[in-house]
Amino acid sequence: MAVIQDKDKKNIKKKLDEGLEGDVKLIMFTQENECQFCADTRVMVEELAGMSPKIEAEIHDFVKDEKLAKSYGVKKIPAIVMLGEKDYGIRFYGIPSGYEFKSFQEDLVDVSRGGTDLSDDIKEKLAMIKKPVHIQVLVTSTCPYCSMAVRTAHKLAIENEHIKADMVEMVEFPHLAQKYMAMSVPKIVINEIVDFVGAQPPEHFVEEIIRALRASDNPMYS
Repeated sequence: MAVIQDKDKKNIKKKLDEGLEGDVKLIMFTQENECQFCADTRVMVEELAGMSPKIEAEIHDFVKDEKLAKSYGVKKIPAIVMLGEKDYGIRFYGIPSGYEFKSFQEDLVDVSRGGTDLSDDIKEKLAMIKKPVHIQVLVTSTCPYCSMAVRTAHKLAIENEHIKADMVEMVEFPHLAQKYMAMSVPKIVINEIVDFVGAQPPEHFVEEIIRALRASDNPMYS
């Protein structure tokens, strides 16, 4: 059963044809007895790959291909790893539906180009970040602001090799919503130390990343 509606396919294909420059590989992890949203996620990935010769889809079993999943840091499913010329650290956990489907398409274009529209000022500040950063953006598909937060996090990851950024669909991973006390979305968690709420501008993300790195140098977080 198709996930992307027929009425939308023409416009999506046009955007991909116009926007994609290099090749993009989508590595999706599911399992033999697919989870509630695994099947739809797999179909979505396959449908997108069918719309452009520049998109390649690989479907892997999370259990049978455990070593591969671990190599990409994938610990839950459904999961999508988006690769361009290299691994930019972009991950989607849960199906990127609703508002997140748009951010997924925009990420495809950025990854294919290996760059973003972030300002030179932000890029200069990002260049100063030399330690590992893990950003998790907890979202729901009906939240109009969540996609903006996901896009910002993923742009930061594309521009800095030390930054990894995940979209996490909160409904599909309620234990994480509980763990991070996500009462509203988007909820952004950085290095398990710093968190904030809302689709803040890139400047704010960078400030919070620096705050998280400073906090991690504190012995109480070691």
